[in-house]
Amino acid sequence: MSNEEHTPSTPGTPGTPDTAKAPGTPDAPREPQRPRGATAAAQPAEMTGRQRLVAGLWPPRVTRAQLVVALLLFGLGLGLAIQVRSTGDDGTLRGARQEDLVRILAELDDRSQRLEDEKTRLDAQRRELENSSNQAEEARKQTQERERQLGVLAGTVAAEGPGITFTIEDPLTAVEPDKLLDTIQELRAAGAEAIQVNDVRVVADSYFSGEAGAVEVDGRKISAPYRFQVIGKPQDLEPALNIPGGIVQTLEKEQATATVTRSEKIVVDALRPAERPDYARSSPQ
Repeated sequence: MSNEEHTPSTPGTPGTPDTAKAPGTPDAPREPQRPRGATAAAQPAEMTGRQRLVAGLWPPRVTRAQLVVALLLFGLGLGLAIQVRSTGDDGTLRGARQEDLVRILAELDDRSQRLEDEKTRLDAQRRELENSSNQAEEARKQTQERERQLGVLAGTVAAEGPGITFTIEDPLTAVEPDKLLDTIQELRAAGAEAIQVNDVRVVADSYFSGEAGAVEVDGRKISAPYRFQVIGKPQDLEPALNIPGGIVQTLEKEQATATVTRSEKIVVDALRPAERPDYARSSPQ
């Protein structure tokens, strides 16, 4: 019989001795089992839809093409806003009656026609100068005609022709000089060619001064009734004074009475002395 002792081995582990465990010793804690396929690293929590939207929008990622398109759209919107505003602000004649609007339109058509007639006349003069066999004689005639026209405008020669007589009665002496100046401006805008107020010729450099009841024109005193003798087309002059909000309605607010009378022959014979310029000389050009 052999004296050698055999060391028992743990089943399933060849050659490894079993570790004896004392009775009553608690078992060592076991690690919790991970789900199959789980990794050691913690998985990130899944993002909500709002969080994904915020993450996609901020911080903004703007390309050069998007910036150019945004600037172009901004400029287009600004231009449209300005156009709409400028179109919507024009309400000057919004409250006018239909017949007043028709009268204003007719007056504008008449002014356009006058400009066309003037253009036609000047074209005819140019053709006469180009085609005349005696251009020197034709030029002399036109120079004399031009001198006469300038004399009418300067008030150095008398003039006659169709026009109107505009009379202002001022019983309360409430008409200020600026109202008479507004009358002159309205008449000039309507095509007046020669104007005389009482016995004073009104020209381009005429001025009104003084106060109500003591009005002066070019330093010469005039008194009511104020009588305007105007040469021009009556169909243009009268509507210009009676336009809504025009000079006639303004004078009526001052308790003044304004009347317009058309005539086929108005004589403007008040003259102004011809003034010789001190420094200006005619130029050959």
